[in-house]
Amino acid sequence: MTTPELGLPMAVPAEGLPARVRIHEVGARDGLQNEKATVPTETKAEFIHRLAAAGLTTIEATSFVHPKWVPQLADAEQLFPLVKEAAPHLPVLVPNERGLDRALALGATRIAVFASATESFAKANLNRTVDEALAMFEPVVTRAKAQDAHVRGYLSMCFGDPWEGPVPVAQVVRVCRALLDLGCDELSLGDTIGVATPGHVTALLTALNEENIPTPSLGVHFHDTYGQALSNTLAALQHGVTTVDASAGGLGGCPYAKSATGNLATEDLVWMLTGLGIDTGVDLALLTATSVWMAERLGRPSPSRTVRALSHKE
Repeated sequence: MTTPELGLPMAVPAEGLPARVRIHEVGARDGLQNEKATVPTETKAEFIHRLAAAGLTTIEATSFVHPKWVPQLADAEQLFPLVKEAAPHLPVLVPNERGLDRALALGATRIAVFASATESFAKANLNRTVDEALAMFEPVVTRAKAQDAHVRGYLSMCFGDPWEGPVPVAQVVRVCRALLDLGCDELSLGDTIGVATPGHVTALLTALNEENIPTPSLGVHFHDTYGQALSNTLAALQHGVTTVDASAGGLGGCPYAKSATGNLATEDLVWMLTGLGIDTGVDLALLTATSVWMAERLGRPSPSRTVRALSHKE
């Protein structure tokens, strides 16, 4: 059995990579919202506390979306007070001003809005056009910033769309620019159906820079549908990106994109970053144990290869 205690993976740094990466952990929100069964509030709270104990400092806690749309996260009001002090940063997703009101009332200081680079997904996910969604987010972002909240803008379908196919880079850049102009502090570039490849990642990041969108304001969110999430992440790191979204145990996908499979597993990401000598502050053994614990409660093994390797019993 391979274990971190054996000194593996061996750290062999590569030139041109950041010294530290901040992992934006999405398992408790993006992961659990895709479960068919509703996870008890107390279990969600313990999951978040365990993730924090493993060294994750940014843990997306929940979503203040109407329960009709995401019933798995209907307990946001009950959950957030249980985890409010668990980690330094506990962002929550808000779809509109009503969601913002609910989040701010509980003391949330980091919020996220969820936009689309394509018209088809904007219609499926928000029942609006791209520009109508941006107009809806404008007062949300403005009010959040007035309350000194940090605002993240998620952008879905940056690399491909299940209805429209390839997404022009310029189209993605336009919506990114609009989100930053609204006042978003950072953007998360989403490969919602996992079709990105490294050259495409580099091309998009380069195009964003050419439009004066700085790399430090960008994070990446890759799905592993075609096994490309880690290679795409490496391409982003080589470009200077230092914020990477990942989900403990590889939980999650997207309920409105049927071809979207699981997120990049946090353990797989940490294994690669450790091998590159990049600091994450995450204890891989504790994180793996947390994902095994959650997998037991969900009644199935974790899809993360690293979790399976480190938890395998001879």
